[in-house]
Amino acid sequence: MTVALSCRIDHLVLACADLAQGGAYVRQRLGVEAQPGGQHELMGTHNALLKLGPRTYLELIAIDPEGAARRPRWFGLDTPALRERMAHGPFLLTWVASCSDISCAAALSSHSGEAIAASRGTFSWRITVPADGSLVGDGIVPTLIQWEGAAHPCDGLADCGCALLELVLQHPSPQPIQRLFEELNLSGPVRLQVGAAAITARISTPRGVVDLS
Repeated sequence: MTVALSCRIDHLVLACADLAQGGAYVRQRLGVEAQPGGQHELMGTHNALLKLGPRTYLELIAIDPEGAARRPRWFGLDTPALRERMAHGPFLLTWVASCSDISCAAALSSHSGEAIAASRGTFSWRITVPADGSLVGDGIVPTLIQWEGAAHPCDGLADCGCALLELVLQHPSPQPIQRLFEELNLSGPVRLQVGAAAITARISTPRGVVDLS
C-alpha cells in the first residue's frame, strides 16, 4: 500500500548578521526572547529559536564566527548581496517544509537540490540544499526537511505566547509554485498570490498580531 506524500510548514528562516542582532529584533518586534539553539558544523552557521506552534518555529540563523563551512552554506548565506542585506538588519529569508518522504518530495521540486544529512546537537535530519548553496525560488519555494526519529526542536522550546497565523507568499509567476504545493500535499496556513517576490509571516504575539517580512 502506497502512503500519500504529506508536507507541512516546519519553520521560518530569519536571516541575521549575528544572533545578537536577531535576538534584539525579535525582542523589539514580538516582545519575547528567542532561545539558544546550537551550531551546524557542516554549514558553519548557528541559530536561536522561537516556538510558533506545537511543531512550528522561527529560526534565527547567522554565520557562526567560530565555525567553518565544509560546503557552500544553505539559503544563499555566502552571497555578497545577502550578506549586505543582513548587515542592514534581520529579515524573513525563506521557509522550510517538513515532509513525510523527502526523496519523493525532492523529486517533485526540481530545483531544490539533493537531500543531504545534517545535524545540530541531538537533532538530525535530511534537508534539500542545492550544490552551490543557492536560495531556491527567491525564498518562496520551501526548502524540504525530514526529521530523523520523533524528536523535534519544538519539544524543548518554551511557549512564549506566539503562534503563526498565516504565511503570505508573493511571486510574479505563482502558478507553477501552486502546482508544486498541490503535488507536495502541503498543509498549513500558506497563502500564495501574485506580486513581486516577498514573504511575510503573520504572527500572534503577547503584543498583538505582528507581520514579519
